[in-house]
Amino acid sequence: MPRKIIIFDTTLRDGEQCPGASLNKEEKLEIARHLAKLNVDAIEAGFAIASPGDFDSVKSIAQQIKGPIICSLARAKKEDITTAYDAVKHSARPRIHVFLATSPIHMEKKLRMTPDEVFNTAVEMVKFAKSLCTDIEFSPEDAGRSDPVFLKKVIAGVIEAGATTVNVPDTVGYTSPWEFGSLIEEIIRDVPQIKEKGIIVSVHCHNDLGLATINSLAAIRAGANQVECTINGIGERAGNASLEEVVMNLVTRKDFFNCETNINTKEIYKTSRLVSTLTSLLVQPNKAIVGANAFAHEAGIHQAGVLRARETYEIMKPEDIGLTESRLVLGKHSGRNAFADRLKDMGYNIQDEALEKAFAKFKEIADKKKDVTERDLEAIVANEAYVDKEFFSIESIEVESGTSKKPKATVVLKHESKIISETSTGAGPVDAVYSAIDKIVQQNVGAQNIELVDYIIQAITGGTDAQGEVKVRIKDAKDNIYAGHGSDTDIIIASAKAYLSAINRLLFTIS
Repeated sequence: MPRKIIIFDTTLRDGEQCPGASLNKEEKLEIARHLAKLNVDAIEAGFAIASPGDFDSVKSIAQQIKGPIICSLARAKKEDITTAYDAVKHSARPRIHVFLATSPIHMEKKLRMTPDEVFNTAVEMVKFAKSLCTDIEFSPEDAGRSDPVFLKKVIAGVIEAGATTVNVPDTVGYTSPWEFGSLIEEIIRDVPQIKEKGIIVSVHCHNDLGLATINSLAAIRAGANQVECTINGIGERAGNASLEEVVMNLVTRKDFFNCETNINTKEIYKTSRLVSTLTSLLVQPNKAIVGANAFAHEAGIHQAGVLRARETYEIMKPEDIGLTESRLVLGKHSGRNAFADRLKDMGYNIQDEALEKAFAKFKEIADKKKDVTERDLEAIVANEAYVDKEFFSIESIEVESGTSKKPKATVVLKHESKIISETSTGAGPVDAVYSAIDKIVQQNVGAQNIELVDYIIQAITGGTDAQGEVKVRIKDAKDNIYAGHGSDTDIIIASAKAYLSAINRLLFTIS
């Protein structure tokens, strides 16, 4: 009988730590709803002590999301643990995830604690967490670089203190699959409490050397029964193990792993798109499973094979991850109820003002496009329904450009009921628009020293009438990164929306 692997999703905690991937409460709730539809076993909803906003988001997810375990991360400190519990206690299945570093370099340089102090603190804090909540996970941070003897001592100690899940993190992506698999085998073999008490052995692998997914799979082969991962593999530095890669390896190679998950794989693509849109983190075209080229065949010999028998070159079906070319049976004459029902079918739960804004944008797109697809709707919802406070909004944009003239843009923005206009030139039409926006922002809220870090354009669908999607990242004077996204059939407007989205997020954060 296949062994069940628990999927612990940390997109909303570790994933959000990716520079520029900051999400507001409504965006986090929407992703959490999709994770519940994906049928993940546990959602690490955030780091409750990090900020009042993070606490509020974790609490809201615990209150509203049914099904998965809802978890908050906490340092091995009473204040962290109490705050985490206060946030997750509203869930029917709350969990506190306590962590404390065990590697020599972390103990000496970061914690400035002796191994004995680390051991005693870990045990004491797990006992305290257990007094509040029955489901406790403990992570010895940087386990991949820890002394195995000391690591096993800590794991045994926290199990005796009440931990029900022990997570072994390769925090800096340092270990090889052979090393990491051997470490998991050794821990399971040498810590008898794991089998005696039925403890869940979990892993959390980072991708600094590109090994996060294979290290997670090596750990599964070695006996681990929970994997911590993120949608699209997002996370700190080079990211985390990718949920879709881990899951589809287990599905596609069930003959080899003899393991299964509870994941509804048909929700994978939809969830990937949502996370990419709301975080403004582009999925690379050649990304496994969910990249644009994952099911594309260019070489003639491959095309011929697929036409005769698709299994010659496709080891998975696009439908397995929910990738379809479904078109909306909606047009410019469709009503609000039909539109709302379609959004519900797609898993979106938006109402009131957000629904009105999305519907208005849909009607606008339907007037311009022959066919409106689900991907168009995804972009509309992300653009109109999940936005921070709009300090600045677009009233109008006029651009002059051509082979024989310097691009010039006149931008009219609304700010606190004031209508402000500026004209500027630039190297191209987008540069001119951004220059005009910069002038307005500087004149009305002061110099923010904004620097454009990334500017990415992609078409949402095919055809010359396709919506263009723009994702930008900007940097302030303190090197904080803020992401923004925008979509429109006019790429200049999409670019302006993305830039203003990032600026509004910056202003919202510092307000």
